[in-house]
Amino acid sequence: MPDELVAAADAAAGIAYYAAITTGLAGEIRSRHDLWPTAAAAAGRLATGAVLLGASLKGDERVSLQIAGDGPLGTVAADSWLLPDGAIGARAYVGNPRVELPVNERGKFDVATAVGEGFLQVTRSRGAGQPYVGIVSLRSGEIAEDIALYLAQSEQLPAVVALGVLADPGGIVAAGGILAHALPGAGESALAALEARALALGPVTELVARHPSASALLQAIAGDAPLRARRGVAVRFACRCNRQRVETLLAGLGGDDLIALARERDTAEAICEYCKTRYTFTPPELRAIADR
Repeated sequence: MPDELVAAADAAAGIAYYAAITTGLAGEIRSRHDLWPTAAAAAGRLATGAVLLGASLKGDERVSLQIAGDGPLGTVAADSWLLPDGAIGARAYVGNPRVELPVNERGKFDVATAVGEGFLQVTRSRGAGQPYVGIVSLRSGEIAEDIALYLAQSEQLPAVVALGVLADPGGIVAAGGILAHALPGAGESALAALEARALALGPVTELVARHPSASALLQAIAGDAPLRARRGVAVRFACRCNRQRVETLLAGLGGDDLIALARERDTAEAICEYCKTRYTFTPPELRAIADR
């Protein structure tokens, strides 16, 4: 089943629900970066989180998440934005793709140890406007709890977040996530009931493996709540890089450095850290960029 994000709301209780299947997205990220399983789990979780936080994106808005931890993974980054056809595009990378740790006491990927201690930064940007940036200390490194902490502290939204990636040496078996947050006026009883359902859910990856649809995930967290305005949107891997953007970055090096690079090498190569696309430039092309 194709990746998808589904959103709905329980108006009476004042809860907004979002659920996403991201198995294809996580698999593409793992494949492009040749990630080992623990690294694949971390990148897939953060990319899924970016998709869920991007559920309300409009126009040229973008959500970027970056984890700066002291664990072996190094930096983990992901972002999401709207594609021309209305789908949500997302991408992710990790600083060290060759990270594989023993499973934790729950038999799950030890993403917390791989991430370590540090910070989660969430940036909401739109075009050339001033971005909104929120930074929180990592609560656990498990990523879902850290995103929930960001929502509570930076956006004043009590939320439940669950993310899961099931990977093996052959690739991604299942990936997805759930986000539910309070709307203005939500009562304490509604929030308590939401937290109880979240605790009873079990691992997200097991739900995805059994019922690989975003609608099934949504209903699992919403229970018997009467949902309205259910909306679905496709999700897929995408990248914002192109040759023009790379040329702009090269121009930022300065004319002297570009001329020196043109003299020293037969070709210069730039590789996108998100999608691993290689952009090659000949000495005449470097000189042309330097002369702009």
